[in-house]
Amino acid sequence: MRISARTVAFTALLAAVICALAPWTIPLGPIPLSLASLGVYFASCVLDCKHGTAATVVYVLLGAAGMPVFSGGRGGFGVIAGPTGGYIIGYIFLALAGGLLIDLFGKEKRAWVYPLAMIAGTVVLYAFGTGWYMIATDAGFLPALAVCVLPFLAGDAVKIAAATAAGFNVRRALRRTVLVPRAPRHKDGETDKRDKTG
Repeated sequence: MRISARTVAFTALLAAVICALAPWTIPLGPIPLSLASLGVYFASCVLDCKHGTAATVVYVLLGAAGMPVFSGGRGGFGVIAGPTGGYIIGYIFLALAGGLLIDLFGKEKRAWVYPLAMIAGTVVLYAFGTGWYMIATDAGFLPALAVCVLPFLAGDAVKIAAATAAGFNVRRALRRTVLVPRAPRHKDGETDKRDKTG
């Protein structure tokens, strides 16, 4: 499948959006509330699964390379290796799971699929974040839930609603121009059509 330059550029733009949002945090304890997930939600809603995941991978690689794009303006592989690193890796699987469900079930008028897909992806994100935190800190399951999941439920619900409202409309607008190739045209300017006679 041929990938257009516009699709590559838009994937890079969404990676930049995630990088711009992620450093903004609200302290809630050992793990701050970050806007990184909002950027990943939006990328997953706007792009298809492959390119939404690619945008998220670019964000993670830039942060691992030392750019200050992780929460609190941090960067470097040491952040990933720390107690909150499971969330950073989990963003990739959030984009993969959420984007795949949207690709499979999110047709033109099925806006309700988008929040459900983001919720499913968030469950995967929480699993990575909580499991990683338990290993890094030797915390038990219930204490880890109290730190890694419960404080973020309300905020993530708001972010999912915002990403769905914006992303669904943007995706519809871009579906025929950036993400989906245009139909080939004849030299006389008419759209190429298949021969319906067989």
